[in-house]
Amino acid sequence: MGDPNLLEVLTEEGGHANKHIDYSFQMSEQSLSSRETSFLINEETTPAKRFNLFLRRRLMFQKNQQSKDSIFFRDGIRQIDFVLSYADDIKKDAELKAERRKEFEKNLRKTGLELEIEDKRDSEDGRTYFVKIHAPWEVLVTYAEVLGIKMPIKESDIPRPKQTPMSYVLGPVSLPTSVKYPHPEYFTAQFSRHRQELFLIEDQATFFPSSSRNRIVYYILSRCPFGIEDGKKRFGIERLLNSNTYSSAYPLHDGQYWKPSEPPNPTNERYILHQNWARFSYFYKEQPLDLIKNYYGEKIGIYFVFLGFYTEMLSFAAVVGLACFIYGLLSMEDNTSSTEICDPEIGGQMIMCPLCDQVCDYWRLNSTCLASKFSHLFDNESTVFFAIFMGIWVTLFLEFWKQRQARLEYEWDLVDFEEEQQQLQLRPEFEAMCKHRKLNPVTKEMEPYMPLYARIPWYFLSGATVTLWMSLVVTSMVAVIVYRLSVFATLASFMESDASLKQVKSFLTPQITTSLTGSCLNFIVILILNFFYEKISAWITKMEIPRTYQEYESSLTLKMFLFQFVNFYSSCFYVAFFKGKFVGYPGKYTYLFDEWRSEECDPGGCLIELTTQLTIIMTGKQIFGNIKEAIYPLALNWWRRRKARTNSEKLYSRWEQDHDLESFGPLGLFYEYLETVIQFGFVTLFVASFPLAPLLALINNIVEIRVDAWKLTTQYRRTVASKAHSIGVWQDILYGMAVLSVATNAFIVAFTSDIIPRLVYYYAYSTNATQPMKGYVNNSLSVFLIADFPNHTAPSEKRDFITCRYRDYRYPPDDENKYFHNMQFWHVLAAKMTFIIVMEHVVFLVKFLLAWMIPDVPKDVVERIKREKLMTIKILHDFELNKLKENLGINSNEFAKHVMIEENKAQLAKSTI
Repeated sequence: MGDPNLLEVLTEEGGHANKHIDYSFQMSEQSLSSRETSFLINEETTPAKRFNLFLRRRLMFQKNQQSKDSIFFRDGIRQIDFVLSYADDIKKDAELKAERRKEFEKNLRKTGLELEIEDKRDSEDGRTYFVKIHAPWEVLVTYAEVLGIKMPIKESDIPRPKQTPMSYVLGPVSLPTSVKYPHPEYFTAQFSRHRQELFLIEDQATFFPSSSRNRIVYYILSRCPFGIEDGKKRFGIERLLNSNTYSSAYPLHDGQYWKPSEPPNPTNERYILHQNWARFSYFYKEQPLDLIKNYYGEKIGIYFVFLGFYTEMLSFAAVVGLACFIYGLLSMEDNTSSTEICDPEIGGQMIMCPLCDQVCDYWRLNSTCLASKFSHLFDNESTVFFAIFMGIWVTLFLEFWKQRQARLEYEWDLVDFEEEQQQLQLRPEFEAMCKHRKLNPVTKEMEPYMPLYARIPWYFLSGATVTLWMSLVVTSMVAVIVYRLSVFATLASFMESDASLKQVKSFLTPQITTSLTGSCLNFIVILILNFFYEKISAWITKMEIPRTYQEYESSLTLKMFLFQFVNFYSSCFYVAFFKGKFVGYPGKYTYLFDEWRSEECDPGGCLIELTTQLTIIMTGKQIFGNIKEAIYPLALNWWRRRKARTNSEKLYSRWEQDHDLESFGPLGLFYEYLETVIQFGFVTLFVASFPLAPLLALINNIVEIRVDAWKLTTQYRRTVASKAHSIGVWQDILYGMAVLSVATNAFIVAFTSDIIPRLVYYYAYSTNATQPMKGYVNNSLSVFLIADFPNHTAPSEKRDFITCRYRDYRYPPDDENKYFHNMQFWHVLAAKMTFIIVMEHVVFLVKFLLAWMIPDVPKDVVERIKREKLMTIKILHDFELNKLKENLGINSNEFAKHVMIEENKAQLAKSTI
């Protein structure tokens, strides 16, 4: 053996190569079952194979030349599974924190974990201690059984999906097989330390992937006690982090992202992910989903599966939406309505009533020529088709997502997954605030309890705060409306009086200018309110004192979604369903606060303004979000490194490099899902007004995937792996928005666009057989006698015309029912209501048929699950029989009897499957 350092390594804590190992530990009584409360690990002598591996690695490693990028203890053998950090504290509670750390680390060692502490003098900033944690084999196998982790027992005999002709077409977007499928598929079973021979253990050091290792260590950290304070047993790393006893706790990245690791470090999955996933030049490539799951855990993995699947489905909607837009573009010049509006002999001769009181003058219809042409881009026959198509698309998306999720559950061994226990753990804040205790009927243990009367005041405060902020959103929207009304009047009078602006008026009318500036102002207000509400909602949720982490996240989700729904969509709902609907008519207008006249729609309808509003808010939010996601962590990390040291980040240790990265946080995924769901609302709720919305969302998501991948791989610490078998409550929110979208798009087509009035005119009121739409513009405008204007509303100057036109269906001034709605108004209204009812019933019927026809779990996945269950039972059956055979002897009658019993069990299980 020759190397004097080797003997030193063999005698270090945790490196006992040929000794009997006996660990015992006592875990928190509040959070563990009797099976987990205490246990004894007894293992036989380390196998020769592991000892040989120990020697081989030791020879490759020189203790005095340890790599700065090493993820091992100083011995070069034990892998670092988790790191805790803390700095010297000179405050009055420094001694209390030191005592907590001492007790906590002592209890960690009792659980079997091995610790190695890096002194602050060896750190780059000279004041931070690092506690490196390693979970030995005995701890891993015990907790793998406690957590029910599934591990491979046999390589799967079910072949992967075969190459199809489509696969060759999609070849350029595919990743290499070694990246896409980093490991073979296996039949798996829940790990049992008493059946270790059953599992495919080639190397104990690499049998458990790093994600499983850090999940196990975090499970121990979250339950390890650190003392008794105020008569209560205190435990868990989260409480220590909240009290700043430790400054951070994180698993290590497995290497640098810009270069592969060198031996003895294991394969650098971070580098592979960066090369094949996090680079923007790979925007057209598929994602290495299995590798993401292996490295970050199922919870983050399923987010990227969802985002990728949603992006794929958006590509179909984007193509159809682009086709509808191109149709509108090609038919723009042939549109009879805009042709008549632009015609000097028709639109140029129509004098329109003033759009505001006194300061606004009469205007000619052809001044809105450009706006009418743009309006046709989005308000044409294809609008109805696209609204119905999107109603069906959203159903297909959600049903196919169910199938994708079911396939994922099988591929990622989540079929029998139960809720992550960490999510159901009591929050330290809840325990600290609770003065009562009661018996848990399930565990039969006393646990903290907060009666309802103690929570009610906080619930009232929470509800009042959320209501107040949503009222603030509505108030800000009203303020923007007032801004638009006042600015419109100012612009109208200014442009009318200034002759130099005559050329500008041809393409930048007061209506367009007001709409653009109002939408931009509204977007800025949305961002400001959103920034403050994020802070307030988190504070309110903490004040409610939720019992578990799951309750905390559910409560925060509800608040944030309700607020953002109102914040981002309220202005779009106003333009779509309220603007121009309650205007009144000349001489009897409706007023906001008895001062500002209600806004009118353009003669071509309000759809073009809804399109403008939607485009600015949706595009602005996506651009701002991506810039923020990329710049924020980059700037923080740069500043932290610059402040802490002058050396390059390539020169200091692996744990220090990760310490200086930004923390992803427990709510990191929450905000990612929230952003995607809000975008889903833009794509579905108002898509009838903007067929290009799916295309914009598609482009954004292609960038979003790479931005998220880049920041997770390069700018954030590695997250603790956790399991999830679905996207959780977000799926219910998506279903709710899908149902609402059918109604909103039906109402947009009926009441915001000009489709229904045109169809009514085409079939019921047109008198021209060769050009049925000729005369529609004149038909859609009513006549008002200028002499009937009240003195305080009419322009002061006298005119040589006696009537003006306005958009409505009312009797003319010479009729006995003057200014009342005429029969065509009721025909149009009946047609609108009929269209809404028919469209909703047709779309909902198709939705229910599709949901019934498309199974939630694909047939091939059902067969694969059955096959795996059968093979697992057979393998376990054979294993138990072989053990029995060894124990009882081949020829004994007792063995034959047991064989018959076991075979009967296997047959029964087979018939059940």
